Amino acid sequence: MSLLQSLKDAGLAPGSASSIISDNFEPVVDVTIDFENARAHHGDLLRVSQVQKPPVLSFTADTANPDASYSFMLIDPDAPTPADPKFAFWRHWVVSSLKPGQNVSGKTLTEFLAPGPRPDSDPHRYLFLVFREPAGFSLNKEDVGGEEFVDRRSFGAADFVQKHGLVLAGLNWMRCAADEWQA
Repeated sequence: MSLLQSLKDAGLAPGSASSIISDNFEPVVDVTIDFENARAHHGDLLRVSQVQKPPVLSFTADTANPDASYSFMLIDPDAPTPADPKFAFWRHWVVSSLKPGQNVSGKTLTEFLAPGPRPDSDPHRYLFLVFREPAGFSLNKEDVGGEEFVDRRSFGAADFVQKHGLVLAGLNWMRCAADEWQA
């Protein structure tokens, strides 16, 4: 299944509750997310025990913008549960000043916080978003928000993206459930 079709089927885009992904979004970079023993790909279901360590992020270059820098964001639109997403978007990880390739690294603005849906919750959807940064882009941790658990909830991702002139270039996504969760 294609990335865009998987997003539509999951109610993530376009024209859905996620205003981060526009109606006319077409990815210009391919995003790969590899956890230690699992790959997050187009909505695959992973378990909490598989996603405890930060994944390796890699993405291809945008041929139309070969010198661009990028920001990366991992967010959860289903916090605390898909049935009651009152804390969406939960900010799990934000990194800026990335260049395309494998094992990319940049400036960490929000430290990685592993996904952790509760056993009584249905699986959460997690978005791994790569944005092209505008020229002269520079942010500090304070520009994104605090690192405390409660500071990460209800992150205004769409407003943040618009305010800082970020352009969605590519993404991937997964579903994640507690190890004990039964379908």
